[in-house]
Amino acid sequence: MSRKASEIDPKSAETITFRGLVFLTKNKELRTVEGKAVNLRSQSAEVLSVLAARPGEIVSKDALMQAVWPDTFVTEDSLTQCIVDIRRAVGDDAHVIVETLPKRGYRLNVDPSDTADPNAAAGAARAKTQFSQRGLILAAIVLAAIAVGAYFGAQMWQSAPVRSSDMPRIAVLPFEDFSAGADKGYLSDAVAEGIITELSRSKTYAVIARNSSFKYRGQPIDARQIGDDLGVDYLLEGSQQKVGDRLKVTAQLLNAHDGSHLWSNTYNREIGDLFVVQEEIIRTLADRVGRRIERPLPKSDAAQVSALHYVMMGFAETEKDFSAAGNELLRQLSLKAIEADPNSQYGYIGLAFTYRNDGVFWHKQENNPDEALKRAAEYADKAILLAPDDANAHYARAKIHTEAGEIEQAIARYDQAIALNPSASNILAGSAAPLIFAGRIDEAIDRIKQAMGIDPFHPDWFHWDMGWALWEKNDCRAALAAMRKMSRIPTGAHRMLAGIHACLGNQQEAKEALAVFLKDSPGDSISKQRKQWEKFWTASGSLDRWIDHMRIAGLPE
Repeated sequence: MSRKASEIDPKSAETITFRGLVFLTKNKELRTVEGKAVNLRSQSAEVLSVLAARPGEIVSKDALMQAVWPDTFVTEDSLTQCIVDIRRAVGDDAHVIVETLPKRGYRLNVDPSDTADPNAAAGAARAKTQFSQRGLILAAIVLAAIAVGAYFGAQMWQSAPVRSSDMPRIAVLPFEDFSAGADKGYLSDAVAEGIITELSRSKTYAVIARNSSFKYRGQPIDARQIGDDLGVDYLLEGSQQKVGDRLKVTAQLLNAHDGSHLWSNTYNREIGDLFVVQEEIIRTLADRVGRRIERPLPKSDAAQVSALHYVMMGFAETEKDFSAAGNELLRQLSLKAIEADPNSQYGYIGLAFTYRNDGVFWHKQENNPDEALKRAAEYADKAILLAPDDANAHYARAKIHTEAGEIEQAIARYDQAIALNPSASNILAGSAAPLIFAGRIDEAIDRIKQAMGIDPFHPDWFHWDMGWALWEKNDCRAALAAMRKMSRIPTGAHRMLAGIHACLGNQQEAKEALAVFLKDSPGDSISKQRKQWEKFWTASGSLDRWIDHMRIAGLPE
């Protein structure tokens, strides 16, 4: 990220006026023409100040982020939230004042005469009139476009903004479930998740991670707002309904820049045709926006779908309750999946995760974590044998390799999983751990940044891993900034926080952070740390440096 001075140096105008509001560029304050302050967060005011310095010109996201956060690592979601805040403050629901230029940046649209002197009340009134006139013209254009669209509705997809040099970005929203009674929730998010995985694998789109696109579950669809929030060009939304052995799936593609409808279709099939329906939707999307996909239709039958259903139910439970009890429920549902279809991979993936969880967290296998990891590896290998193109099977095996201290094997397996599902932000971010252990720090940081880029609403542990990676890089000031981006620093992360403070020479803060960690882990010690990490931390000098910082923080020998 490089700062472009020509884009961020302020010009001489002391005020910018629009829609009856005045922005004082020197004080970075937004006020009404009567002088009443308008609430705007400080970082949002900084962003508005940079835009106001170049009214009517496109300011790149890179320049905005460097100007507002020059010494802090942030992702684009921080900038996006500031833009949302500015639009709220100025009443810009139509995104006309602060305009988004996809893949280019933002533009503050004001009339040149509105960049005025401090005595701006008259200018503001003039701006209001001019804005109203422009609004009437814009409304007429929009009405004309709607009329044309109604006439040529079947062909509207042809005008979709496709860039030959830049892969289009899409968010697949959770499909509504209109099933009733016992059928409701039968397939949960299977349709949407399958489309996310396959679209990502096809390299036709850059696909937003499930974690971020599913944030909009149950909310009204505002295509432009979601498009701005996630930085996407297209939205796929739809619904599913199971009635007995029949499945009805409806899908539609929207242009995220203007909300226009590009394509829709309804599929009425047997329940066993689920994977075929997913593939047909994917092929249609690729044909409309990207490039044609030519490959055999997948094998699909009711037994396979039932197996998928059981395992999705199990993982949903562990998301709600990551505990020994939740893990046992996942195990039982995974066994049901194998009973339903012993030749599909889903049940074996579920069992691999349950035994891995036992080995790492609960040691239920006669308090023998090594035995638990051995069984986990056997189930993961079985899943890979049955479905070598399933990213989750490779992901499970990668985690097991990591826990066993088999770092190079873990990296290789993570690479396979990422190639099979580039939209899985959890796999991308998870792959950073073995890279850090191996001393490949820049690669680890790049993976975490990629994960944040496709998952704007990513979980806090991404920041935790970024803090760890930056500590490894000996950029401890940036590491501390990364840790502080978490909404709440969990108890387990306070040990990393202690190491970062020790790196910065903040001995008192290091001791305080470690004290928080030790409340939940009172038996931790230098000797235990060395024994725990010596088979993982293969990068030269890293473990010794960590031990030194733990001593500074006061960890007992």
